[in-house]
Amino acid sequence: MAITKDMLIGEILRERPDAAPILMRFGMGCVGCPSAQMESLEQAAIVHGLDLEPLLKALNE
Repeated sequence: MAITKDMLIGEILRERPDAAPILMRFGMGCVGCPSAQMESLEQAAIVHGLDLEPLLKALNE
C-alpha cells in the first residue's frame, strides 16, 4: 500500500504499524496524539514545519 499525503495519520498507523518510528524520526510525535485520527499526513507535515516529500519518500521505501 502506497502512503499518500491525503491519508490520515491514524489510517497510516493502522495499515502500517512500521510507519510509527519513521514519523517519530521526522519529529512527529503524533503517534499517540488524538489529532492523528483526523489529520492528514500533509496537514501534520505543515503543522510540524516539515517538507512533505522526504517524509513521503521515507514512508514508501
